[in-house]
Amino acid sequence: MGMTITQKILAEHAGKNFVEPGELIMAGVDLVLANDITGPVAIKEFEKAGGKEVFDKEKIALIPDHFTPNKDIKSAELSKALRDFARKYDITHYYEVGRMGIEHALLPEKGLVGPGDLVIGADSHTCTYGALGAFSTGVGSTDIAFAMMTGKCWFKVPESMKFIYRGKPSPFVTGKDFILFTIKDIGVDGALYRAMEFSGEALKYLTVDERLTITNMAIEAGAKNGIMEPDDVTLNYVKDRAKKTYKVYKSDDDAQYCDVREYDVSKLEPQVALPHLPENSVNISEVGDITVDQVVIGSCTNGRIEDMRMAAKVIKGNKVHPYVRMIVIPATQEVYLQMIREGLMEIFVEAGAVVSTPTCGPCLGGHMGILAKGERAVSTTNRNFVGRMGHPESEIYLTNPAVAAASAVKGKIAHPMEVIKNDI
Repeated sequence: MGMTITQKILAEHAGKNFVEPGELIMAGVDLVLANDITGPVAIKEFEKAGGKEVFDKEKIALIPDHFTPNKDIKSAELSKALRDFARKYDITHYYEVGRMGIEHALLPEKGLVGPGDLVIGADSHTCTYGALGAFSTGVGSTDIAFAMMTGKCWFKVPESMKFIYRGKPSPFVTGKDFILFTIKDIGVDGALYRAMEFSGEALKYLTVDERLTITNMAIEAGAKNGIMEPDDVTLNYVKDRAKKTYKVYKSDDDAQYCDVREYDVSKLEPQVALPHLPENSVNISEVGDITVDQVVIGSCTNGRIEDMRMAAKVIKGNKVHPYVRMIVIPATQEVYLQMIREGLMEIFVEAGAVVSTPTCGPCLGGHMGILAKGERAVSTTNRNFVGRMGHPESEIYLTNPAVAAASAVKGKIAHPMEVIKNDI
């Protein structure tokens, strides 16, 4: 019996020739990640367990990105705990404000994750790196503490589901729409503790940034991880970034899947996830007249340069609606700089948007865009739970960057073709 790409990576890191779904294994990790919310908890557990040194200062990444730049005293103390630990143990990959970015955009950009890696992070969206052919998953802070000491973590090998995307997507249909449609199909618990393996010829039309969006949101279907077999697009992305050697794994032809689903994306419209679950997606043509108060373009889901280019293409020559606030958050400093170089910053500011330093900020109701009672936001983030971005009686509509930009112009949820004027 063959193995899936997920099984192969776990087997390699556990020192086994074969692993099967449901098997409990102890595996070595290539990178351990924590942020300013989860890191301080892991640090306390590390100290409580008597930790005296880290297993490898090169294989730990500490990134203060959630409530940074610090919004209050409490968030400053959390960041300080991270900074003090990094200084004490000489952690190589500690990124302070001014150099940091949103963790799940920063690590691929820096070449710290690559094909064949096993990565754990104390953040649910650690599954993002599967777009590069890595097994990556979110774990608890106590697991992070143990891994920082030992370089190991235990896993239950997940079953794998396979999702095959056929056809060529229409303009303004993106990776965000692929995954929202998929979550609508299987539900927010449809892949519970399973690996979501994404494949099909339609992926060749997607940039790596869009692919990262797909795997980023695997957790929104309850998945243990999302993953794609590396192709030439993947390898072109990692070859000049990779800080270490990597290994490409592919699923065997006779690998076993607990479910296989196929979608024709040539028929897919831009999707809008209605409150209050990512599975509540509908075609944009079915949304109706929904006015909005705020538009957010950013996050670990859609804050990369391709997202910014797409939003700028739509909003160029337009103005943000007078009763809408539009907040643009580049995911990393490199994205910020590239926006300046390409003139995207000017497009957004002239349109009436504000551009923030990299931060998770409004995505988790932290800062830089909190919603008041009764307000509605169109957001390129990943979750629209009750109270996620502020007041429990506010509403969040999840979309791709093009739809978000169009909605900022119209003051209501809108298709990009309603407002686009120019190419850039």
